[in-house]
Amino acid sequence: MTTQDIAISDETIELLRHVSTATLTTQLFKRGLRNVFLQGVAPLVKPAKGASNMVGPAFTLRNIPAREDIDHVGVFQDPDHPQRKAVETAPPGSVLVQDCRGERAVASTGSILMTRLRIRGVAGMVSDGCVRDSGTIGDIGLPLFCAGASAPLNLAKHHAVDMNVPIACGGVAVYPGDIVVGDVDGVVIVPRYMAAEVARDATEQEIMEEFLSARVEDGAMLRGTYPPDEETLAAYRVWREGRG
Repeated sequence: MTTQDIAISDETIELLRHVSTATLTTQLFKRGLRNVFLQGVAPLVKPAKGASNMVGPAFTLRNIPAREDIDHVGVFQDPDHPQRKAVETAPPGSVLVQDCRGERAVASTGSILMTRLRIRGVAGMVSDGCVRDSGTIGDIGLPLFCAGASAPLNLAKHHAVDMNVPIACGGVAVYPGDIVVGDVDGVVIVPRYMAAEVARDATEQEIMEEFLSARVEDGAMLRGTYPPDEETLAAYRVWREGRG
């Protein structure tokens, strides 16, 4: 059985929609994973306050540097061009993750491809490169995390070669089927086999932090509160039971 064969429940996906990437990185750190947050990648459009996270299994696309005799506009006449094929192949509910080597001089997608992803039910896209048509893409309604905006087309710097293989994105290893979570801070990669456990513990962490934040707001000192000592934990358990 491969990693991609591990079932992810709807409950796990729903929990991950409502916990922050900050909390997730803490939970992954506790499990020994330190390099899980993509660097140089941010939401193209800042999510509305209270908006659910982008969540879905990774469907990957790897790019290598372009070569002038190969990468010309004529290649797009081939419907099996890897970039176009990835857009038509990424499963509904997945997140298309592109390895662009952090290249910011050109785009890695545009508004038409993003529209097609939305129509096909893909959950979002992540790229450590830039995008073109950024103003239009912002109105499409599909979550997009990238390195910014750049007008030149991808062929000027990128040659798409592989789909659904292990890649690097934002300095992080991304394996097909890893769970991708994006919020206002950015994107974190959760190994698929850990997802259910991490989602559960992250949810509990945020409930506890709601309690601790209220105590600090009421004037409690950090000592004994954050992190909580036994007295604070006892008070938390009573408060937690009261919430049902």
